[in-house]
Amino acid sequence: MGEILARVEAHLKAALGEPDARAAVTFLGTDRFEVLRFLDSPGGGGDVVMRYATLGMSAQPMGDPAQMLADPVKGPRAELVLSVRAGLAATDQVLRPLAVLAASPQVEGVVVAPGASLDVGGPLWPGAPFHSVLVGEPGGLVADLALDAPLEPVRFLPLLPMTVNEAAWKRVRGARELQERWLSRGTDLRDPLRRSVALD
Repeated sequence: MGEILARVEAHLKAALGEPDARAAVTFLGTDRFEVLRFLDSPGGGGDVVMRYATLGMSAQPMGDPAQMLADPVKGPRAELVLSVRAGLAATDQVLRPLAVLAASPQVEGVVVAPGASLDVGGPLWPGAPFHSVLVGEPGGLVADLALDAPLEPVRFLPLLPMTVNEAAWKRVRGARELQERWLSRGTDLRDPLRRSVALD
């Protein structure tokens, strides 16, 4: 487990640079989870984006909740990545909610996959209009990390914050339609203060 997480951390640093902050959370009956914060200035401009990445979720494979015993080797592995613009909201308060989401495969036996909705039961950070996230497709910001066979690669899943209205719309229309609506309306998903996209 320690070797896998060391490789995951090195992979994150290669993709995002050195983290400027990190926090650790331990839940009763689970492993230790960390959240690393990286600062990025895309395009070299004045816009600074904070990227929060979990570290610990990939230590164990995610298993089918219907199985009586979890397979210690086979199964998908993942970490979560959230990107938000810096300096607009108290987004550092998202550290614990992210750790809760990273622990959900161990605690609740869920398999986190692209297209899924994850609810944190409250605002992602104080005053945030987002109580849940849509799990995006991997391979964009951070490439998959191959592990030695028979282990599956670690995938780095982007989290896209959803407003309450967007989450309800997604439940009815599906993840693809919501993402197409965001794209067609030019929605800045990294804006921590954005309003819900028009859904009519």
